[in-house]
Amino acid sequence: MLHTGLGDDGTTKVFGCDQKLSKSSLVAEALGSVDEINSWLGLCKVKAKDFTGSLDIMGMPIEKIIEEVQNCLFSVQAELAGADKRVSSEEVVKMENILKMIEGELPPIKSFLVAGGTELSALFDFSRTVARRAERMVVRVSDAGEVKLEKNTTAFMNRLSSLLYGFARLANHRAGVEEKKPEYK
Repeated sequence: MLHTGLGDDGTTKVFGCDQKLSKSSLVAEALGSVDEINSWLGLCKVKAKDFTGSLDIMGMPIEKIIEEVQNCLFSVQAELAGADKRVSSEEVVKMENILKMIEGELPPIKSFLVAGGTELSALFDFSRTVARRAERMVVRVSDAGEVKLEKNTTAFMNRLSSLLYGFARLANHRAGVEEKKPEYK
């Protein structure tokens, strides 16, 4: 069934909970923000398959890494909704290891960089900003005391934007596209 009409009154039910909450609540906003980044990652995953350069990291295609991240985001949403699901510390460490591999291949960052270059890089950059917004919403829910989140959850959300920034830079690097510094005017 594609619709139930149960949310017509401006409320929604969450995973594993009989209680309804307002669609304008902090929890609903955080759930929507995490859902939004997950959707953008779906687009990045599809575009990464079409990328002309190699985007394997640690012997794993970038699309597989993105899919693993997407599955972790479902765990973040479940935790936000009150379910007994969590992002593991191993997932956070895995992201950190991927970031180290990417960092080892790229030139050091000496300034801000203008988004763009390849289409895939631009998509990763856009997704990075959506991930940052989702992170802020998740932290806001936690700060408001609406949901008690595990430390791994906030660490995962923080690493996600770094990972997407790394992917954006890597896509340009492997395509031979030079990074551009901003021209402040």
